[in-house]
This record gives sequence, C-alpha cells and structure tokens, in this order.
Amino acid sequence: MPRTKEFDFLECFERGLDTNDIGLSKIPARVLGYGEISTIFQIENDNDWAYKRMPLFETVDDAQDYGAKYQKYCAFLRQAGINLPEDKLQIVSIVNEPVVLYIVQRQLPAQWFAHNLLHSLDDDAIFAMLERLVPHLLSVWQFNSSNQPEIELALDAQLSNWVFENGDVTDGKILYVDTSTPLFRLEGIEQLNPELILQSAPSFLRWIIRWLFLKDVMERYYDQHKILIDLAANLYKEQRPDLIPGLLDIVNRARSTNVAEISTKEVADYYREDKMIWVLFLMFRRFDRWLKQSLLHKNYVFILPGKIKR
Repeated sequence: MPRTKEFDFLECFERGLDTNDIGLSKIPARVLGYGEISTIFQIENDNDWAYKRMPLFETVDDAQDYGAKYQKYCAFLRQAGINLPEDKLQIVSIVNEPVVLYIVQRQLPAQWFAHNLLHSLDDDAIFAMLERLVPHLLSVWQFNSSNQPEIELALDAQLSNWVFENGDVTDGKILYVDTSTPLFRLEGIEQLNPELILQSAPSFLRWIIRWLFLKDVMERYYDQHKILIDLAANLYKEQRPDLIPGLLDIVNRARSTNVAEISTKEVADYYREDKMIWVLFLMFRRFDRWLKQSLLHKNYVFILPGKIKR
C-alpha cells in the first residue's frame, strides 16, 4: 500500500492532535462521528473527505495487512450490490506511538444520512425509505447464500451507516459508509484479527470481554436475525420507537424464509441489554483515559464521545 502524497498532511495532523480536547489540536478539526475503534473527522475546511482515524497497530505491516483486508471487504460488498463512497488509505507512523491507519472516504452531506432523515421526513416518507433500505441490505445475505463457504460477509445495518443520495428516499442511490471494520470469512475462517477490536477497550477489561463478549460481538454481524433486531432497536436510540411496529412489518416480510420472525418484545429486550453494555463500556473507557493521563502520564490514543443520548 504505497504512501500517497495527497494526504501527507495527516502526519502533521496526528502529531498535533489533542485526543482529550479536539479544540486544542494544532490543525483545526471537528468530529463527524464515533465508532468503537475509530473517530471520523473533518479536517480544516475540507468538505470533500471524511477521515476515519484508527490508532490500532503496532507496526506498519499490521496496518498494511488491515488495509488489504479492508480493500478486499469493500470489493466483496460491491459484488453483493452494496454501493460505497469513493475512498483511499493513508498510514501514519510516528515513533513511540501506535501506527494509525486513516480510511479517507468521500464526505457526504449529513442531511442525506438515514438516521437524520428520520427527523426531517414525514412518516410516509420514512417508511418508503425503510421499504427500500431493508431489501437492499439483505442483498448481503443473498450474496452469502450463493457464495458460502468460500465467502461470507458481515454488515452493521444501523441507520447511521446508510446514505440516500440527494436525500431522495424514493430514487436516490443508497450508499453504505461503515466499511472500516472488515468483517468477512473465507472458507469459514474469520479474516479480521479479533484482538484489534479489543484495542480500544481498557486493558483491565480485555480478558473478560475476550472471554464473555468478543465472539458474540463479531458473530452478531453475520446473523441476519440479530442484524434486523439491531436495526429495529436503533429506533430507540434515534428517539423514534413509535416506528418500530411499522419497521418490523417490513423486516418480517423481507427476511429470509429460514430466519425467525421478530417481535417488538425481542427488540425491546435487545435494546435494553445493548444499551447497558455500551453505557458501561464507555464509562470504563473514560476511567481508563483518566488512569492513563492523570496517574500514569501516558498518551491516550483514542477519542471518546461526550454524553450519548440513547
């Protein structure tokens, strides 16, 4: 993966980045979004690209390997009929710091994202959007059905990962943006090193996450039933639980015949458990940041969100 001069300024950005207070960074930036293992930036006044920062790697070779898997995953998604934004990769290596991989993705207007369209459209338009979205995302499972065990893809179907071009839910192209965690299996073997997912977890919790949760977290994104439950539960986080019965009607009509029907109780139970897990996880990450910065006087390489409304 050759270094591209186009994004060489990312080394200067990384050197001047204040992970505790973005406003104090030497190069101005604002956070566009947070993932479990990444932060998405707009840097300076660049409205063309979104920069997904992933400080996960011990060596450049590790970052290059991840980048190669990312590119293969994106190629498979496109084969499955999923549209993706234009993207590029850049590796930043600074002595005595984790190697950072930047996934540089074409920036798309916030108002085109499905979770934002929930709050700007009337209910009829929202259900028209969901009627198009659900069968589209299920094309991944149609691809899996035709290609297993050689290839099997996973997907995070949350609304914030989908974009309707021009905000047009009727005819606009649907794009998927959450490609930074390349979850796919070849001949039944997971291609992503699961230990990378643990990098953002507090070191004192990694053993219990590895023991109790890691396998489930990775496998849920391959499971159509769980993915559709997660999509419906996302409406709680977006403050629109009133839409859940209508979405479940769409989901239960579109699901594969071998996938069990989903109930509103199942969605509510899932959301309650998922909310508790992620609230506790963020609390422990904040404690870990305080521990590293205040007591151990070490750099905390991840950027944490503020209060999240769930």
